[in-house]
Amino acid sequence: MPPPKMQGQVKFVPKQRTDFFSVLKERVDAYFAENHIAKQANNTLYVKTVVLVLAYIIPFVMLLTLQPNLIVSLFLWAIMGFAVAGVGMSVMHDANHGAYSTSKTVNDAFGYLINLLGGSTFNWKNQHNVMHHTYTNITHLDEDIDDKLILKFSPHTKVKAVHKYQWLYAFLMYGLTTIYWVTLKDFIQFFAHIRRGVNKQNTQQNTIVFIRLVLLKIAYFGTFLALPMYVGLPTGQVVAGFLLMHYIAGMVLSVIFQLAHTIEETTHPMPNEKGVIENNWAIHQLNTTADFSPKNKVLSWYIGGLNFQVEHHLFPLISHVHYPAIAPIVKATAEEYGVPYLVHYNFWDALDSHISALKRFGSASLDEVID
Repeated sequence: MPPPKMQGQVKFVPKQRTDFFSVLKERVDAYFAENHIAKQANNTLYVKTVVLVLAYIIPFVMLLTLQPNLIVSLFLWAIMGFAVAGVGMSVMHDANHGAYSTSKTVNDAFGYLINLLGGSTFNWKNQHNVMHHTYTNITHLDEDIDDKLILKFSPHTKVKAVHKYQWLYAFLMYGLTTIYWVTLKDFIQFFAHIRRGVNKQNTQQNTIVFIRLVLLKIAYFGTFLALPMYVGLPTGQVVAGFLLMHYIAGMVLSVIFQLAHTIEETTHPMPNEKGVIENNWAIHQLNTTADFSPKNKVLSWYIGGLNFQVEHHLFPLISHVHYPAIAPIVKATAEEYGVPYLVHYNFWDALDSHISALKRFGSASLDEVID
């Protein structure tokens, strides 16, 4: 069977009927009802939103007004890099899933924070909400595990000789993620989604989206590169700081994602000749997704609960601030139904598992290697 290229070519058909997810959903809903808690953001997330957005804006204002020396300048850009990742994971992510508020207007407003970070809301929703969440870890459909230059995240794609060493150089490459995203990826992705049928808009609608995308990029680079140079900051200092910001953001975002999906314990199922994944969709999510460091409150606060990826993939419409509370419900129900619940309680164990997966994906017999 040729690899699936179009969204919708793969369907989930369980080998046997199971009420696992319906029971789990009832129990999670009961938790919110019994405790009189809304599933959306609470005061914790509101405060976090202010802190992270200001951590992105204030250092930039200081750069423009104080025009500090190189060391201080790079320090401020570095803070912005951590803020980029934090805003993306903790605020924009919830909002673009519709989990920040019951109001679409509020969700849209905070979802557009991705534009302030240099990305496209339109592309992100297609790639993340549609492809990644529906077809998690399915090769050729989940773009997050597509081969990227000299990186290989799936056991089902061809192995190149260089992949043997990817576990050594992968983390250096991760830092390039967001600089690629804000420069080229959005444009490449925009046309790829049209070809693959993920973007279902007509030509006129897509023309408007594309014009907005171009204007967004002009505004972004004009603000974060041209403006600092215009007010008098040295060109080299601005470029170095801008790249540092993105290297830090790319590193953080990439590592957090990889520890949830590209580890030894997760699976990468492929559809059969009829384009069917013989599994229940919810159980598929548990097979392809893992939690890590669930008791680390500081990490959970910063990365927007993305260390509770199991809960997020099952309940993306619930704000991440509630994941620590519902995780025991998910775990207990999974154990009751004999469904895997993958978790690394230690961050370093998760990282070691990711490195092991990179080694395994990068190894192959000689007849599988592409020079």
